[in-house]
Amino acid sequence: MCSVSGGDRAVVLAPALNMFSKPSADADVVSQARYGMTVSIAADQGEWLQIKTPGDDYSGWVSADSVRKLKDGETYAASGKVATVESLRAHLYREPSVTKHAPLLTVPFETRLEIVEERPQDNSRWIAARLPDDRKAWIQRGDVSFDPPALSIAELRELSKRFLGLPYTWGGTTSFGYDCSGFTQMLVRRGGVLMPRDAQPQADWDQMQQVQRATLQPGDLLYFGANAKKITHTGFYLGNGEFIHATTDTRPVLQISRLDEAKWTKLLVACRRWKR
Repeated sequence: MCSVSGGDRAVVLAPALNMFSKPSADADVVSQARYGMTVSIAADQGEWLQIKTPGDDYSGWVSADSVRKLKDGETYAASGKVATVESLRAHLYREPSVTKHAPLLTVPFETRLEIVEERPQDNSRWIAARLPDDRKAWIQRGDVSFDPPALSIAELRELSKRFLGLPYTWGGTTSFGYDCSGFTQMLVRRGGVLMPRDAQPQADWDQMQQVQRATLQPGDLLYFGANAKKITHTGFYLGNGEFIHATTDTRPVLQISRLDEAKWTKLLVACRRWKR
């Protein structure tokens, strides 16, 4: 194993990069890193790197060719003009046309891109980005926003419904497919708060306020399991007894369920309100 310094970093080159529990593609997926994300490198085994995602410091192994190591002082999408993808999926093209060539790649919601060219004088719908591998690509302005604000609870409720029908994906943290805690973490992040990645640490987090089922409000988080110390599932409360969640129950898609359904009533073990 090669030694690494505390400042070793890399930028992710895959749209949704699987992070494995061990340095092997045969191991289980523990999470994902998103395209353009700058991650820290905790260990280097040549063909495999152990990385940590920013903010939540979540650890997993990725193939070395799925990231590009950054030089000292080098950054990606950390300053200057940065666009955030707001579409569930957005195509990037080699030139500003949807018809001349197939997309270079497709990136998920929340991808951050360095913008290097705009054409406001032409009233163009196209803007150009420098990609993490230094290629130039074009994206349509309608796919992105600049400096997206933290959303209100009402806005988060509406945002959450855009993802209905997406496939449940174990370890998923992108709009290509979420798991339960990846989905709630994303919603809370869009509300301006970064919370832990997994359901149990979320419920135990010191920035969570315990609430009773009778006092639930839209935006509260629901935690399910055998008991409060064995939580295995989470969802986002919409109000009127409904919650939205990524689940394999009945259909393996992101869906809306009701708390008064026998299964969910039995499994509900904790209700939390996150501090804004």
